[in-house]
Amino acid sequence: MTSSPTPGLTRFNTSADSEALAALHEVCASSVWGSALLARRPFATTEALLNAGDAVMAELTEGDLAEAMARHPPIGRPKPGDPVSAREQRGVAGASERLRAELLELNLAYQERFGHVFLICATGRTGEQMRDALRDRIDNPPAVEREIVRTELTKINRIRLTRLADGP
Repeated sequence: MTSSPTPGLTRFNTSADSEALAALHEVCASSVWGSALLARRPFATTEALLNAGDAVMAELTEGDLAEAMARHPPIGRPKPGDPVSAREQRGVAGASERLRAELLELNLAYQERFGHVFLICATGRTGEQMRDALRDRIDNPPAVEREIVRTELTKINRIRLTRLADGP
């Protein structure tokens, strides 16, 4: 746990609103989430920033969640040229063609069922683990899946906020 602001957190706390909001938008595409965190600046510690991010995520509406999910690429297909997407989905980088085909098929079925991409905190997971999670979650009731998505977004945001706060 960080007890004082890191250089990245200090820069975030003191940057112009437009710059800080742009950084938050890179963490999470929900404009409500970004604006709420911006309004809570300055943060004394990284942990305070993470806790604020969690609290705001817990309050997002379905529409806000949809906006947050809109920028996430499907599992197995990171955005070309996006180092964040590639880093987070590193577990599928060396996946076999068979696994990639399974992920594509499951992603399409998931999108058909729920109306959005399958969202999971992919950091540290293998392609097989993500495929298995997709299989496990595809039959969830929509309300259950929405809360799982909220939890996964919270995990992703925590990783990204930590990088922001710990950055140079």
